Amino acid sequence: MNGTLHLAFEKADTGATVLHLRRQEPPWRVIRAFAGPSGEALVHLNNVSGGVLSGDQLELRVTLSAGSRAQITTTGATRIYRQAAGAREAHSTAHFELAENSLLELLPDAMIPYAGSAFAQTNTVNLAAGAALFWWEYLTPGREASGEVFRYDQLRMETEIRAGGAPIAIERAFLNPRLRPLESVARLGECRHLATLYVCRAGEPPATWSRLEAQLNSIAAGLMEAQDGVRWGVSPLIRDGVVVRGMAPAGPALVGGLRQFWQAARLLLTGESASLPRKIY
Repeated sequence: MNGTLHLAFEKADTGATVLHLRRQEPPWRVIRAFAGPSGEALVHLNNVSGGVLSGDQLELRVTLSAGSRAQITTTGATRIYRQAAGAREAHSTAHFELAENSLLELLPDAMIPYAGSAFAQTNTVNLAAGAALFWWEYLTPGREASGEVFRYDQLRMETEIRAGGAPIAIERAFLNPRLRPLESVARLGECRHLATLYVCRAGEPPATWSRLEAQLNSIAAGLMEAQDGVRWGVSPLIRDGVVVRGMAPAGPALVGGLRQFWQAARLLLTGESASLPRKIY
């Protein structure tokens, strides 16, 4: 399918954020926005195909007006299905435009690449002055219960985050387990699951990031001491943000860790407690 979804968030006179659905094509489906505890609009992305099918070309565009707040999650894991013979690689493109003093929390469920799948993902984020981003991603090795550990053909992931028109994070990852085994000690070793959290706000002074980095590193040290085989690292971006990365033999440890890092970062940057998105099915 060639599906496009365009979501626009706007701050209303009441202070709450409202959702405008600009465009929606299958397999994307958004039912409505729910009011969050801090005035944000909570939206659930649903893929009515049940996952990304062979050859799908999907586009997501999200725009936030000045002062608006949005929390976006998925209704379940993103399943990347097997690539059909002769079909083009499935591709998802997402673009996020955050106006002045807006806030976006992008909190999807895990990505599960099935055996024989081929998938490319391109994400871009533009942050205007004062705009804040909390964004996590969690990648599994496949359907472990079915014995599909690193059985996908290839996975390409590209991310670029810009603040004030200048790049602050550029990431390019290409995983091809058949040509370059990920179990190698030079790559993942005993780890199977990967997680990333970006925390950004354009124009925040460097002292804030130093304080946040120290706090998140303290959390990381505690998590690694309590859980064998789990590894966490926290690094500052060139400016306006930090990135947290994790890897582990099993997934639950990473999910719990992501939540702790996100909750601590949100409290420090906004003075508000983080609220996990309620799920709908």
